[in-house]
Amino acid sequence: DKYLAPANCASLNVPVVNNSIWGHIGGGIRAQDVKIQKVLKLLASGIMAFARSIDGTSLSDEQEDALALLCSAQYEINCFRKSAIRPDLNPIFAGLCKTSKTQTPSLLFGENLSKQVKDLDEESKAVGLIKEPSTGKTSQLQR
Repeated sequence: DKYLAPANCASLNVPVVNNSIWGHIGGGIRAQDVKIQKVLKLLASGIMAFARSIDGTSLSDEQEDALALLCSAQYEINCFRKSAIRPDLNPIFAGLCKTSKTQTPSLLFGENLSKQVKDLDEESKAVGLIKEPSTGKTSQLQR
């Protein structure tokens, strides 16, 4: 805990899985996610240690690249966490695991999970109206 992220760098904190999802995923997935969270904490500490070691007035191109690459790695690991959880979700809600340009610092699936679930449910119902029930073929509406 020597290199904690300051308040203005909340995106370096490791987001937890939303409680409503955490309680419905398998133990193997949860155990894997806890291990990945530990790696993310180490990565964030490394980023902070590196950031504190440089002179804040000017960064070399290599230092800027190093910080950008480390932060990108953290983002990609969080995207991987979502994709690892996806198989345990109802297929209708797989859209929750899509990558987004912005991530919520505290919750892996965002602060507005219930709204996202409602939107995906409505979208699924709408798609169901467009497809023919028995064949799954697209109806005349799209042709």
